[in-house]
Amino acid sequence: MAAPAQTPENTDTPQGLAFAATAFVLWGFLPFYMKAVGHIPPAEVVAHRVIWSVPIAGLVLILMRRTADLKAALRSPRTLAMGCVTAALISVNWGIYVWSIGAGRALDAALGYYINPLFSIFLGALLLGERLNRAQMAAVALAALAVVVLTLENGSLPWPALGMMLTWGFYAYFKKSLPVGPNQGFMLEVLILTPPALAYLTYLGATGDSHLGGAGSDTALLLCAGLVTAVPLLVFANGARVLRMATVGFLQYIAPTLIFLIAVLAFGEEFTQAKMIAFPMIWAALAVYSWSMVRQMRRRPA
Repeated sequence: MAAPAQTPENTDTPQGLAFAATAFVLWGFLPFYMKAVGHIPPAEVVAHRVIWSVPIAGLVLILMRRTADLKAALRSPRTLAMGCVTAALISVNWGIYVWSIGAGRALDAALGYYINPLFSIFLGALLLGERLNRAQMAAVALAALAVVVLTLENGSLPWPALGMMLTWGFYAYFKKSLPVGPNQGFMLEVLILTPPALAYLTYLGATGDSHLGGAGSDTALLLCAGLVTAVPLLVFANGARVLRMATVGFLQYIAPTLIFLIAVLAFGEEFTQAKMIAFPMIWAALAVYSWSMVRQMRRRPA
């Protein structure tokens, strides 16, 4: 009788925490790159992110000797279908994020990321049956109140924030369920997106609207698109599969906090009184949740 396929345990691991935290720190500094390519159409930036991620992800698989797993995934209709779902979600998320930074709405992008963890926790409870203890529920409530403060400051929930919340939340959920390894899964996603990306870039080249090969700085920035895209996603993918969705949700606060700081200190966006109230609330929520998580890990048998 064949052994059942192994699935990631619905628990947290130190390695998962390290990987996920690193990924969100890298994403937190991504606005600097996006600001530099802000004059380039978002669709073109996303296409280059896809194309130049392929060799990086491919090299990782070769070094890890996991190319056979990718070939098996490409022959599986079910895996291909799920890969199309995650590929579509992440491409839309990239597009919204690139547009937000380029349009001078970094705070909207950060707000979307602040709401993301709450949505991830909702999905975890609704679809995976994850349960929170009292301390963790208190942290959720405190973080939710901080997000309400930030939302009220804007007057309404902007569509970029809502779009990023939905696309990333469902991407993280389906990524956790994708029946292939995290690195193979990312390679599968960029391979699925490569044909439309190549077609679009070919069209831009034929019409003379491509930024690749034009100004030297534009070419260099676009060639780096794969690096800034693939590295954080590969690191995140390896962490997310060994973390609860609730934990992934709270770690996501790292990125928007850095984005807020960059928006205010580097991009000159206004740091209002509401943000001065919300930031300490969010960090307090993180501290409460982290304390609770550490206690749980210490109680586990060796």
